[in-house]
Amino acid sequence: MRKSGILLHVSSLPSEYGIGKFGKEAYRFTDFLEECRVSLWQILPLSPTSYGDSPYQSFSAFAGNPYFIDFELLEEDGLLEKKDYTSVNWERNPDSVDYEFLYNNVYNVLRKAFERFSPTPEYRLFEMISRDWLDDYALFMSLKFHFDGAPWYKWPSELAKAEKAAVDKAKKQFEKDIKFHKFIQYIFHTQWKKLKQYANEKGISIVGDIPIYVSYDSVEVWKTPEMFDLDENKTPVAVAGCPPDCFSPTGQLWGNPLYNWKYHRKTGYEWWIKRIKNASEIYDTIRIDHFRGFESYYSIPYGNETAEVGIWQKGPNSELFEKAEEELGSLSIIAENLGFITPEVQEMLDRCGYPGMKVVEFGFSDGENDYLPHNFTDTNSYSYTGTHDNDTLTGWYRSLDEETLEFCMDYLNVKKETDIPDAMLRLVWSGVSEAAVAQLQDFTGEDASCRMNTPSTLSGNWVYRAKKEYFSDELKEKILKLNILYNRCGAQAAKEDERIEENEQTDISQ
Repeated sequence: MRKSGILLHVSSLPSEYGIGKFGKEAYRFTDFLEECRVSLWQILPLSPTSYGDSPYQSFSAFAGNPYFIDFELLEEDGLLEKKDYTSVNWERNPDSVDYEFLYNNVYNVLRKAFERFSPTPEYRLFEMISRDWLDDYALFMSLKFHFDGAPWYKWPSELAKAEKAAVDKAKKQFEKDIKFHKFIQYIFHTQWKKLKQYANEKGISIVGDIPIYVSYDSVEVWKTPEMFDLDENKTPVAVAGCPPDCFSPTGQLWGNPLYNWKYHRKTGYEWWIKRIKNASEIYDTIRIDHFRGFESYYSIPYGNETAEVGIWQKGPNSELFEKAEEELGSLSIIAENLGFITPEVQEMLDRCGYPGMKVVEFGFSDGENDYLPHNFTDTNSYSYTGTHDNDTLTGWYRSLDEETLEFCMDYLNVKKETDIPDAMLRLVWSGVSEAAVAQLQDFTGEDASCRMNTPSTLSGNWVYRAKKEYFSDELKEKILKLNILYNRCGAQAAKEDERIEENEQTDISQ
């Protein structure tokens, strides 16, 4: 079934409170998608943000971001009074997310809600089914706040080593704080579950995202170091990244600890299967970042300042996903298969059978480029104008050199540079891939200042915010026209057919 999607992270939704939330604007955006007959809402990881404010660097592979909890919904639940959150000035700049400002204010408001909260049967159930990750995470965050946000490896030695006596003592000392962080996760998951259900009822699937790696400053590395390639002091032996290429002459040094794949294989990939199961419950479809890293991954010696020196090492290949499907059944996964794709990586992708990604912004070198739609042969794929790591369409075409720009305009058959964004959208929507996806910024014509992320940079990322006025009737008609023209109404068309059939049956029965 041909379908379309819009990539817009929750953080970028309109909001009066400094960042997008799970409240009324999220529901309005869902309604907007339904009216446009868009079947997919693609978001970035919902994890708590840490270093660099990136959702791909998180304190936990399982927890949710407290910033997305909606205050107005908490007021409806009787856990906040309006003055608790309206008395705070949430915006220093309405055009971007200020994560430091949020850190200094959100938790104060959530503590007021926590003080009014009494555990319910639903809370007790959440606490029970989430205990595999929730207990350690709540303790980890309690300690992190106690030590003014310092990473775990700068805590006192006995806590950094997670020695049992020190951990047991901390559990007693920070009992109330632990309950607070469990409460936050309960509220996060409750609000998200309701929003996701609302979207699903309207025929909209949530495409979520999980990074292949976890942050060094995470509860997983702190509490279960055996899962990672660390030395006896819990220091990484090597870290993750990508080798140099034409886009990055010194490579990309991500700095995440690498996995101890021998350990994971010995456990039957237990932790990974739990992670995939959790993601499958939060999202309808999982996009796994850097999927090629499961076949082989780039290993950079710890302490190197660039990614220029490193080696490729073998990963678990498709065995991990075969084990996961044995336990969990068929999985809805998108493989982020961008970058250096060898025949061995392609063989792994073929065995898994998951759709890969085609990013058309990468295509404009010559007519043989695999990212140009006339070279697409596999409908089992997701085509993108660009992803969160790419420039907006307007910013992209303005950055092209003269030769590439000329080729692009010839390929798209446009006479004016300003016509390129709409022509690119038509190109992707008209292609053979089962799904066509674009960032919201590509529809609204925003420039490079509104891109979500610039890889290998540490500031100014993940801050994009959409405005309410963007979701106009004009934009709705523009997207709807594309979906109808190129037969991408997908699940929305099926939902409409179901409603018509139900109404006809009701009329007959009457």
